[in-house]
Amino acid sequence: MHKTQLPFNVIAALVLGMLSTCGLVAQTAAPERVPTARMVVTEEPRHGSNESTVQTQDVTVYQGHERDEITRWVPARGPYAGLELYILLDNDSAPMVDTQLGDLRNFIMEQPTSAKVGIAYMQNGIARVAQEPTTDHNLAAKALRPVLNIGGINGSPYFVLSNLVKHWPDSQNRREVLMISDGVDRYYEQNDIFDPYLAKSIDDAQRAGVVVSVIYTPGAGTFYRSSWQTLWGQTYLAQVAKETGGQSYYLGFDRPAVAFAPFLDDLANRLNHQYLLSFRAEPGKRAGLEDVKVKTANSNTVLVASARVFVPGNR
Repeated sequence: MHKTQLPFNVIAALVLGMLSTCGLVAQTAAPERVPTARMVVTEEPRHGSNESTVQTQDVTVYQGHERDEITRWVPARGPYAGLELYILLDNDSAPMVDTQLGDLRNFIMEQPTSAKVGIAYMQNGIARVAQEPTTDHNLAAKALRPVLNIGGINGSPYFVLSNLVKHWPDSQNRREVLMISDGVDRYYEQNDIFDPYLAKSIDDAQRAGVVVSVIYTPGAGTFYRSSWQTLWGQTYLAQVAKETGGQSYYLGFDRPAVAFAPFLDDLANRLNHQYLLSFRAEPGKRAGLEDVKVKTANSNTVLVASARVFVPGNR
């Protein structure tokens, strides 16, 4: 009689299988994936202080009361300087904004060679792109043209902002908008803090990680000469900037800017003092926006960032 001998590897597999069935072999659980959140942070030196680079050890990120682990904190310079900036003008603006086109062209031409600048106009709730973001700054500057100056041609600037960021391809570059408008929302006549279209545009910008800065300029037509409309228009614009980590610019309650140049100089300085932040975020039940605060122990500066950040789900 011939005896059949099983190969060693077959015997070993059978033994391990039995042990596993009996619970004698520990099962290694897959490591839990911790989602990474990204955002752009702007450094604002305190009045009278010297500019200094903010170090990683001086920065803390909080979700509620929980502190998150920072995985990247780098100045947006050199290999990390990538920028895509849309200048978004309201076609519903009064013609005085056309006198500022020279300042806007100078601002475009002064951007770093690596910066991509795009031009779009607000009309009928849509961002009508005159020039996709490009490093050819001459091309971007040439895309600037006078606004249509037709009262009511754009009902809500917040529809347009949502439309722009939703159709903006994701990128590792910073993505920012300079929004020039009176901020009046014709689709929400209640004029209070509960404007749903304003809230939706802020959500969309935060979800896309887009920083929005704004310049107030009066609108066309007699409707926009109302002090009440002006008050709420400026309030809404300031809210967009604050909630997304940008800056709002205006001279006074209802005064148009004599020149955009001082505003644009300040914006250029802000763009040169930004950081790219990544951190391990505590996910919610599903992917979505989470409240976040970015702080620094550096007493010479203040860090400005979006009030919320998109956190991917952990599944």
